[in-house]
Amino acid sequence: MSGAADGRASDTTLIVLAKAPVPGRVKTRLTPPYTPQEAARIAEASLADTLDAALATPVRRRVLVLDGEAGPWLPPGFEVLPQCAGGLDERIAAAFAACSGPALLIGMDTPQVSPGLLAPALADPRPGEAWFGPAEDGGFWALGLTDPDPALLLGVPMSVAETGRVQRQRLVDAGLVVRELAWLRDVDTARDARLVAELAPLGRFARALDVGRPVTTGSEPHPSAPLAAVSGQGAPSTPGPHAW
Repeated sequence: MSGAADGRASDTTLIVLAKAPVPGRVKTRLTPPYTPQEAARIAEASLADTLDAALATPVRRRVLVLDGEAGPWLPPGFEVLPQCAGGLDERIAAAFAACSGPALLIGMDTPQVSPGLLAPALADPRPGEAWFGPAEDGGFWALGLTDPDPALLLGVPMSVAETGRVQRQRLVDAGLVVRELAWLRDVDTARDARLVAELAPLGRFARALDVGRPVTTGSEPHPSAPLAAVSGQGAPSTPGPHAW
């Protein structure tokens, strides 16, 4: 075994695909109950926690593929590349195309991510192997390719309930051995946010949720409500647009 599992830096490139946390452009499904400004603050905290996890992960290259402009939330240690135009499948494909050798891509919607969750995909990348991180909403939160071929992404329908199934089957159909990372919940709704904050209560994301306490409107549960008050605690979140 080599690489991240024994503390040495993996040769894998770690990619974070993200949007700059601008009000009205990120975490729009948090509005309501949060205002666009509060949703952007939560998005910034989610991104910051994700970048912290990436910095703590022993890899030789870290790349932030960004839609928008970098801000004071960006720590040193990342190469910043602009996202290309097009659909999410095209943007993810282009991010992989910018890499040579093994690459692992994550988004900014899983602030509970940690070096330990990423470690299996970094320990010993082998030719003909892919790593897939399924998300509870039917999508995926991580994708690792030992040979970053953009064709493995192009045409996959994104942000729908069958995204993960179609993407995983695309990998299998290409003859790759697909290994799975842990299931994680993406943050799309206020309910998702509260559930994820319970998993990582010490991070910026959890603290950001507690700064503002917006009034509940419609049927959306109050963001600060106890989990026991939220019905269907174990049910997956609904699919929708992601901040990637």
